[in-house]
Amino acid sequence: MSGMSQPPHNRSSAPAPPARPDASMSLLTHVMDHSLDEGYAEASARREAEGTAGLPRTLKAKLALAAGLVLAAMVVTLGAAQARIAAPVLAKERQELIDRVQRADEHADGLERDIERLRENVASRQREALKQHGGDQGQLVALLSGATEVQGPGLKLVVDDAKGSSSGGGGKPRENAGFSDTGRLRDRDMQKIVNGLWQSGAEAISINGQRLTALSAIRAAGDAILVDNRPLVPPYEVLAVGDKKRLGTSFQDSADGQYLHALQENYGIRATLSPADGLRLPAASSLTVRTATATAEEPKKGAS
Repeated sequence: MSGMSQPPHNRSSAPAPPARPDASMSLLTHVMDHSLDEGYAEASARREAEGTAGLPRTLKAKLALAAGLVLAAMVVTLGAAQARIAAPVLAKERQELIDRVQRADEHADGLERDIERLRENVASRQREALKQHGGDQGQLVALLSGATEVQGPGLKLVVDDAKGSSSGGGGKPRENAGFSDTGRLRDRDMQKIVNGLWQSGAEAISINGQRLTALSAIRAAGDAILVDNRPLVPPYEVLAVGDKKRLGTSFQDSADGQYLHALQENYGIRATLSPADGLRLPAASSLTVRTATATAEEPKKGAS
């Protein structure tokens, strides 16, 4: 049997190696075996080569930061130098503006003095005209018209808003034709007080130094009371020249005096009335002179 020749071994007939269990998942296997893409791997290798050949990245970042700081310092230094150069020019322009404002203020003050001087001149001429045309009663006409200063006995009436009226409290609200307030004296209240003093025999009246005439107007602008378009601030000091005994009694018994008493009792308005000697009332700041001429009466129709 040893001499028997054995058949030659056929390599093609050798059994094939067994297939991998994950052969059907070739794409997934490739991804797992090659987690880093070839392109990324090449780029990473190239960056490593360049890094070893050049400077470290941290050093490059520090150099870039230093260059930025140097550039910022240069910009700040240049700006400071320019500001230092421009400072004298700005100071000069500022001083010129200040000088212009001061000159304008001085000019305005001069105009105000001129206006006041002209007003006094006009008032003086008006007073002289009243005395001349008033004849024997020229002094009385000047007194009643407010063209001259007045001094004598009379009454001093101080009227003020209720306590806390500026903050909306104090006193109960009044309703009148849709208007309400909380303890504030109104222009119509002041009108009644002044009319009551005139009717009680006052010869001259002033409110906070403003002389009243027959043509004076007491109005309101918001919460302020105006006398001849000049605002007044409470407390209101009303001075009335006349017979202090008769004037005080007559005013308190009048309807307007009772009206003021009702304001005190019901709305918290504060008022004090006291006789005074030596009251001094200034002349009216603005005086309007009007003249009237008598005309002949026309004869009646049919008269012979």
